[in-house]
Amino acid sequence: MSPIGKNISLSAELLKAGKLVAIPTETVYGLAADALNADAVAEIFRVKNRPSFDPLIIHLANADYLEKYVQTPDRIFTKLYERFSPGPISYVLAKKALIPDLVSAGHPTVALRFPAHPSAQALLNMLNFPLAAPSANLFGRVSPTSARAVAEQLGDNIDYILDGGQCTVGLESTIIDLSTVKPKVLRLGGLSLEELEDCLGEKITFTKNSSSNPKAPGMLSAHYSPGIPVLFGHLGENLKKVNPARCGGISFCKAIDGIPLENQRILSVRGDLKEAAAKLFGSLRSFEKESIDFIVAEEFPSEGLGRAINDRLKRASAS
Repeated sequence: MSPIGKNISLSAELLKAGKLVAIPTETVYGLAADALNADAVAEIFRVKNRPSFDPLIIHLANADYLEKYVQTPDRIFTKLYERFSPGPISYVLAKKALIPDLVSAGHPTVALRFPAHPSAQALLNMLNFPLAAPSANLFGRVSPTSARAVAEQLGDNIDYILDGGQCTVGLESTIIDLSTVKPKVLRLGGLSLEELEDCLGEKITFTKNSSSNPKAPGMLSAHYSPGIPVLFGHLGENLKKVNPARCGGISFCKAIDGIPLENQRILSVRGDLKEAAAKLFGSLRSFEKESIDFIVAEEFPSEGLGRAINDRLKRASAS
């Protein structure tokens, strides 16, 4: 099992040496390597068993050295950055040659973000390079929101797990493409569409369909598998397909009729979508050792972070 600890200086030294370190962010734990070191980045893909056509996000402490890595951002980036960064938002911008093509999966653009977690901030401020850091899990599985969840999936395949406690957001970052004429959300995540629209003063389109050549992470149709089949959508129809006594349930604020209460995960009894989002991945993982045949998940309200929760459950059901 990979060592788990809170030593930020050790994490920095390992990363400088081209090693892999799992790091906490406010969204999920990331599997980090020097984004400018193609060999270290290749090790991320190997450990995660991640296809090389799926690009990575690079992480920076702040925008001070941003122009080393991407073309000069425009006013839209500035507005979003000043309102939401550091935080759960990633920006797709035209990259410079310094960023290896392996990071961007050959695209002329790269996604980057500025994590808010204090441990991630302290670590990034010790480094003179950005970190490539996709979620610290096996490809296609549920993203980890604790150091222990990283260890359970990746075992002893990484050099260190920096323990920053439980992730507060619990969903990956929202990704917005700023490389085109009109901004477009490529992945729904920890920042709601409504918040982005309020900041920019305009409606923003978002990608609803998957891609076989994604421009950003998290755009594949099948993802977030808990290792048990997930049925998502119309509760009544899905419950007819299964034996409810052998099912787990994921719901927003009320229990699902027919499923044993001990097999249910009610994500927010007070109806708080932020609380539900923070608990989603942990709840999916919690079924891995249960003796159930299916997980039945209801559809969440299609507003705020509910859209991102529904997106993750839909992808989990396609796995």
